[in-house]
Amino acid sequence: MKILKALALAIVLILNVCSVQPALADSPPIDKNPDYLTITQSLTELTKAQQDNTLPEGMTPAEVSQQINQLKYQKYIIETGEDTTCRNETTQTVAIYGEKPKKSASTFDSIIYLLSPGEETDDDWACQGVYLPNDAKVAGLTIDSASAFKILPGTQIVLTENAETGEIEFNLPPANVVKAGEINWEIPDLTQADLNSQFPNAPVD
Repeated sequence: MKILKALALAIVLILNVCSVQPALADSPPIDKNPDYLTITQSLTELTKAQQDNTLPEGMTPAEVSQQINQLKYQKYIIETGEDTTCRNETTQTVAIYGEKPKKSASTFDSIIYLLSPGEETDDDWACQGVYLPNDAKVAGLTIDSASAFKILPGTQIVLTENAETGEIEFNLPPANVVKAGEINWEIPDLTQADLNSQFPNAPVD
Protein backbone atom coordinates (compact mmCIF):
# COMPACT_ATOMS: atom_id res chain seq x y z
CA MET A 1 0.00 0.00 0.00
CA LYS A 2 2.83 2.37 0.90
CA ILE A 3 4.58 1.55 -2.38
CA LEU A 4 1.42 2.32 -4.37
CA LYS A 5 0.98 5.62 -2.53
CA ALA A 6 4.60 6.58 -3.16
CA LEU A 7 4.28 5.71 -6.85
CA ALA A 8 1.10 7.74 -7.17
CA LEU A 9 2.80 10.74 -5.56
CA ALA A 10 5.81 10.34 -7.83
CA ILE A 11 3.64 10.34 -10.94
CA VAL A 12 1.82 13.50 -9.85
CA LEU A 13 5.08 15.31 -9.09
CA ILE A 14 6.66 14.22 -12.37
CA LEU A 15 3.68 15.60 -14.28
CA ASN A 16 3.99 18.83 -12.33
CA VAL A 17 7.68 19.29 -12.98
CA CYS A 18 7.28 18.47 -16.69
CA SER A 19 4.66 21.14 -17.23
CA VAL A 20 5.45 23.76 -14.61
CA GLN A 21 6.29 27.23 -15.79
CA PRO A 22 7.39 29.83 -13.26
CA ALA A 23 4.31 31.85 -12.44
CA LEU A 24 5.01 35.52 -12.02
CA ALA A 25 4.44 36.57 -8.45
CA ASP A 26 2.16 39.34 -9.64
CA SER A 27 -0.85 39.11 -7.36
CA PRO A 28 -4.28 40.49 -8.23
CA PRO A 29 -5.05 44.13 -7.32
CA ILE A 30 -5.48 44.58 -3.59
CA ASP A 31 -9.16 45.45 -3.93
CA LYS A 32 -9.72 42.05 -5.57
CA ASN A 33 -7.44 39.99 -3.35
CA PRO A 34 -9.71 37.66 -1.30
CA ASP A 35 -7.26 37.52 1.64
CA TYR A 36 -7.05 41.30 1.78
CA LEU A 37 -10.83 41.69 1.57
CA THR A 38 -11.39 39.17 4.37
CA ILE A 39 -8.76 40.78 6.61
CA THR A 40 -10.13 44.28 5.97
CA GLN A 41 -13.70 43.21 6.73
CA SER A 42 -12.68 41.41 9.94
CA LEU A 43 -10.61 44.40 11.03
CA THR A 44 -13.49 46.79 10.43
CA GLU A 45 -15.96 44.61 12.34
CA LEU A 46 -13.65 44.02 15.31
CA THR A 47 -12.67 47.68 15.54
CA LYS A 48 -16.32 48.73 15.55
CA ALA A 49 -17.13 46.09 18.18
CA GLN A 50 -14.29 47.39 20.33
CA GLN A 51 -15.46 51.00 20.00
CA ASP A 52 -19.10 50.08 20.73
CA ASN A 53 -18.09 47.74 23.56
CA THR A 54 -19.97 44.88 21.89
CA LEU A 55 -17.21 42.30 21.90
CA PRO A 56 -17.70 38.94 20.16
CA GLU A 57 -18.97 36.27 22.50
CA GLY A 58 -16.21 34.51 24.38
CA MET A 59 -13.55 37.13 23.65
CA THR A 60 -11.96 39.39 26.26
CA PRO A 61 -10.94 43.00 25.51
CA ALA A 62 -7.29 41.91 25.55
CA GLU A 63 -7.96 39.14 23.00
CA VAL A 64 -9.84 41.55 20.74
CA SER A 65 -6.98 44.05 20.89
CA GLN A 66 -4.48 41.30 20.09
CA GLN A 67 -6.50 40.13 17.10
CA ILE A 68 -6.91 43.69 15.83
CA ASN A 69 -3.14 44.17 15.98
CA GLN A 70 -2.58 40.90 14.14
CA LEU A 71 -5.06 41.85 11.41
CA LYS A 72 -3.41 45.26 11.03
CA TYR A 73 -0.05 43.52 10.61
CA GLN A 74 -1.45 41.10 8.02
CA LYS A 75 -3.04 44.01 6.14
CA TYR A 76 0.30 45.82 6.20
CA ILE A 77 2.11 42.77 4.79
CA ILE A 78 -0.22 42.56 1.80
CA GLU A 79 -0.08 46.32 1.17
CA THR A 80 3.71 46.59 1.30
CA GLY A 81 4.98 43.10 0.45
CA GLU A 82 6.43 42.26 -2.95
CA ASP A 83 7.76 38.75 -3.52
CA THR A 84 6.17 35.80 -1.75
CA THR A 85 8.82 33.16 -1.10
CA CYS A 86 9.35 30.04 0.99
CA ARG A 87 12.77 29.00 2.32
CA ASN A 88 13.49 25.56 3.72
CA GLU A 89 16.12 25.63 6.47
CA THR A 90 15.12 22.23 7.87
CA THR A 91 16.90 18.92 7.26
CA GLN A 92 13.95 17.43 5.38
CA THR A 93 12.10 17.91 2.12
CA VAL A 94 9.23 20.38 2.44
CA ALA A 95 6.10 20.42 0.30
CA ILE A 96 4.93 23.88 -0.69
CA TYR A 97 2.00 25.26 -2.67
CA GLY A 98 1.89 27.10 -5.95
CA GLU A 99 -0.48 27.65 -8.84
CA LYS A 100 -0.99 24.68 -11.12
CA PRO A 101 0.55 24.89 -14.62
CA LYS A 102 -1.77 26.02 -17.39
CA LYS A 103 -1.62 22.58 -19.01
CA SER A 104 -2.31 20.72 -15.76
CA ALA A 105 -5.37 18.48 -15.62
CA SER A 106 -5.62 18.95 -11.85
CA THR A 107 -8.94 20.27 -10.54
CA PHE A 108 -7.20 21.99 -7.62
CA ASP A 109 -6.42 25.71 -7.60
CA SER A 110 -3.07 25.12 -5.90
CA ILE A 111 -0.89 22.02 -6.02
CA ILE A 112 2.16 20.82 -4.11
CA TYR A 113 5.80 21.05 -5.17
CA LEU A 114 8.78 19.74 -3.22
CA LEU A 115 11.53 22.00 -1.87
CA SER A 116 14.91 20.60 -0.80
CA PRO A 117 16.69 21.48 2.47
CA GLY A 118 18.58 24.75 2.13
CA GLU A 119 16.61 25.90 -0.92
CA GLU A 120 14.41 28.98 -1.43
CA THR A 121 11.71 29.37 -4.06
CA ASP A 122 12.31 31.62 -7.04
CA ASP A 123 11.16 35.16 -6.29
CA ASP A 124 9.39 35.21 -9.68
CA TRP A 125 7.22 32.30 -8.54
CA ALA A 126 4.58 32.88 -5.87
CA CYS A 127 4.76 30.40 -3.00
CA GLN A 128 1.24 30.26 -1.56
CA GLY A 129 1.71 28.05 1.46
CA VAL A 130 3.26 24.97 3.04
CA TYR A 131 1.85 21.44 3.10
CA LEU A 132 1.89 19.79 6.53
CA PRO A 133 1.91 15.95 6.37
CA ASN A 134 -0.26 13.95 8.76
CA ASP A 135 2.67 13.30 11.12
CA ALA A 136 4.04 16.85 11.10
CA LYS A 137 5.23 18.37 14.37
CA VAL A 138 4.82 22.14 14.20
CA ALA A 139 5.55 24.54 17.04
CA GLY A 140 2.35 26.21 18.25
CA LEU A 141 0.04 24.02 16.15
CA THR A 142 -1.71 20.72 16.75
CA ILE A 143 -1.72 18.68 13.54
CA ASP A 144 -3.94 15.59 13.62
CA SER A 145 -4.28 15.21 9.84
CA ALA A 146 -2.68 16.52 6.67
CA SER A 147 -3.17 20.29 6.41
CA ALA A 148 -2.19 23.36 4.42
CA PHE A 149 -0.42 26.30 6.07
CA LYS A 150 -1.65 29.21 3.97
CA ILE A 151 0.49 32.36 3.79
CA LEU A 152 -0.28 35.93 2.82
CA PRO A 153 0.89 37.51 -0.45
CA GLY A 154 4.12 39.44 0.12
CA THR A 155 5.31 37.09 2.88
CA GLN A 156 8.80 35.62 3.07
CA ILE A 157 8.28 32.39 5.01
CA VAL A 158 11.24 30.59 6.54
CA LEU A 159 10.96 27.07 7.95
CA THR A 160 13.48 25.97 10.57
CA GLU A 161 13.76 22.89 12.77
CA ASN A 162 14.07 22.92 16.55
CA ALA A 163 17.13 20.81 17.32
CA GLU A 164 15.78 19.69 20.71
CA THR A 165 12.12 18.95 19.94
CA GLY A 166 12.32 18.23 16.22
CA GLU A 167 9.39 20.60 15.67
CA ILE A 168 9.10 22.70 12.52
CA GLU A 169 9.09 26.42 13.30
CA PHE A 170 7.82 29.24 11.08
CA ASN A 171 9.13 32.80 11.25
CA LEU A 172 5.58 34.15 10.78
CA PRO A 173 2.10 32.90 11.73
CA PRO A 174 -0.15 31.47 8.99
CA ALA A 175 -2.95 33.37 7.32
CA ASN A 176 -4.94 30.20 7.91
CA VAL A 177 -4.49 26.46 8.48
CA VAL A 178 -6.96 24.34 6.51
CA LYS A 179 -7.67 20.67 5.85
CA ALA A 180 -8.81 18.77 2.78
CA GLY A 181 -12.30 19.84 1.76
CA GLU A 182 -12.03 23.28 3.38
CA ILE A 183 -10.23 24.82 0.42
CA ASN A 184 -9.70 23.78 -3.20
CA TRP A 185 -6.04 22.94 -2.65
CA GLU A 186 -4.26 19.61 -3.10
CA ILE A 187 -4.03 18.16 0.44
CA PRO A 188 -3.22 14.43 0.11
CA ASP A 189 -2.90 12.16 3.16
CA LEU A 190 0.89 11.72 3.24
CA THR A 191 3.66 11.32 5.80
CA GLN A 192 7.00 13.11 5.98
CA ALA A 193 8.66 9.90 4.78
CA ASP A 194 6.53 10.05 1.62
CA LEU A 195 7.83 13.56 0.90
CA ASN A 196 11.46 12.62 1.58
CA SER A 197 11.25 9.76 -0.92
CA GLN A 198 10.42 12.00 -3.89
CA PHE A 199 12.47 14.19 -6.20
CA PRO A 200 12.23 17.95 -5.40
CA ASN A 201 10.61 19.97 -8.20
CA ALA A 202 9.88 23.44 -6.82
CA PRO A 203 11.15 26.42 -8.87
CA VAL A 204 14.19 27.78 -6.99
CA ASP A 205 16.64 30.65 -7.37
